[in-house]
Amino acid sequence: MNLETKFTALQLAIINNQAALYTCACPVHISMQITNLRKLFDYQKTCMEMPVENEVQTRVHQRIAEVTKQAHELMEQCLDEVLDLEGWDRTKMEMPEGIRARIEPKTA
Repeated sequence: MNLETKFTALQLAIINNQAALYTCACPVHISMQITNLRKLFDYQKTCMEMPVENEVQTRVHQRIAEVTKQAHELMEQCLDEVLDLEGWDRTKMEMPEGIRARIEPKTA
């Protein structure tokens, strides 16, 4: 079982960096969930490759991997749609000028 991806790890990191610069954090929250789902999926694959004591454990890991794969697909589709709705530059993975608002440093 493999996980199909629309976004590379680098693209997700760029989206995360954009949110660190600007006040729009919605895409980064989706991006972070995608990254976490990938980690969970990889963990389940590792568990499935290890010798198990009983068939129940195998089924548990398979089920978690299946549901994680479905959730990952939905979250990638959501990110794809959000980036389109907001008008992101897909070649640079850059937030559009119109919604950029720099985070102001807090003054004491």
